[in-house]
Amino acid sequence: MSDKQRHVHTAIVGAGFSGMGMAVGLLEAGRSDFVILERAASVGGTWRDNSYPNCRCDVPSHLYSFSFAPNPDWPETYSPAGEIHAYQRRVAEEKGLIPHIRFGHEVLGADWDDDASLWRIETNHGSWTADFVVGAFGLLAEPVTPDIPGIDTFEGTIMHSARWDHDHDLTGERVAVIGTGASAIQFVPGIQPTVGHMTVFQRTAPWVLPHRNRRITKIERAIYRRFPSVQRLVRNAVYYSRELVAAGMIRNKGVTEGAKKQGLAHISKSITDPELKAKVTPEFAPFCKRILLSDDYYTALDSANVDLNVDGIAEIRANSIVTRTGEEIEVDSIVLGTGFHVTDSPMMERFRNAEGHSITDACDKSRLGAYNGTVIPTFPNLFVIPGPNTGIGHTSLIVMIEAQVGWVLKLVEAMEQRRLASVEVKQAVHDDWCDLMDAKTEPTVWNSGCSSWYLDKDGRNSTLWPGLTTEFRKRLRTVDLTQFETASITTVAAAAD
Repeated sequence: MSDKQRHVHTAIVGAGFSGMGMAVGLLEAGRSDFVILERAASVGGTWRDNSYPNCRCDVPSHLYSFSFAPNPDWPETYSPAGEIHAYQRRVAEEKGLIPHIRFGHEVLGADWDDDASLWRIETNHGSWTADFVVGAFGLLAEPVTPDIPGIDTFEGTIMHSARWDHDHDLTGERVAVIGTGASAIQFVPGIQPTVGHMTVFQRTAPWVLPHRNRRITKIERAIYRRFPSVQRLVRNAVYYSRELVAAGMIRNKGVTEGAKKQGLAHISKSITDPELKAKVTPEFAPFCKRILLSDDYYTALDSANVDLNVDGIAEIRANSIVTRTGEEIEVDSIVLGTGFHVTDSPMMERFRNAEGHSITDACDKSRLGAYNGTVIPTFPNLFVIPGPNTGIGHTSLIVMIEAQVGWVLKLVEAMEQRRLASVEVKQAVHDDWCDLMDAKTEPTVWNSGCSSWYLDKDGRNSTLWPGLTTEFRKRLRTVDLTQFETASITTVAAAAD
């Protein structure tokens, strides 16, 4: 397809796991009339952007891959980011996705044209139209820069973990780390041995459990290559064991207590300083926030060249950080481990319905949510993958992505059989869905009192799926067109005339 062909059946925004999964699904369904608009120069999304030292996945490798593209050559049971990105590039090549991708094409805006029943998309390289749009821009794509007074006046280097500056050498520097989330607990031990001094600014102590990662032997990899069914068995075993963990998380007992004991034992074993032990001991239930995995984070904090500061930051100056107690700490570089815009992604502002309202506007009037985690009222023919309440705290997000892809393909097929030009989920259906999500979340550990990135501005868990993934997959096996407002092709054609 040449760039001169500016209309496509489906436009996919983003070439991470979600966009790639949707593209493969389309090709396997015999649908090649699509384009992937990717703002970067490579596929990969999160695993392209996060290249900080010691970055790796906290989901087992055998499960963190497409079901249709197993990788028998994973080198470790929990793969480094570079290995995952290499896997994504290989899948894109082998599945024939590259000709469909427009790299360096950032979507600046997308507007639904109700009269023509199509999307009008503006990119930095011109305009496109599409019958359908798949928003595959990801949950962890837009880094958060904290709103700290004076941060713009800092004269040293500031980098976010998701935008690591590999040209800047931290060796011997006085480094400040702001944040102690999933990224920080990996890059802190990754840079600790080489920096001159590190001050880690912690707002809330996370639960950190030992990492079970190990090398996968050559014999194991040879078996997986020779007998793919063996790797499928391992994948299924990992999947269902993770579902059992989820059952404990959802019910706020059992697994939660076990994780607490394990976490406290990990602190006791890794840290000798009593004061530091107290600082890193969480005050909320495990799994209320994301559980973190690391064997060397605590030992890095306990090193002679590291201080853990829990006083809070009052301001940042040209060459220092001032705490709320008035202490001024001189630093050369600042590394932000401050997470991402999850429930308030800037991309949500770029998709507008026929009235000109963005997804953010629509959610402000109602609730942040999407029926089946995928479709939003007043936004016809738009599918968000992954969408609200499809995030996962216990297993692989790819499981959810593949369920959504399958459902979208079924919905498009049903539309063609009924000769429908557009479908838009009914507001009442959306509201009932949000009610269901709220009810299912209420008794879970995620509503046990902590503040986390799972919660939106209204304090609702609009990020995580509050159940087992087996339930989500079952829900998305069928399509019910009575849940949608529909417009037929003949009606749209008559309106155009």
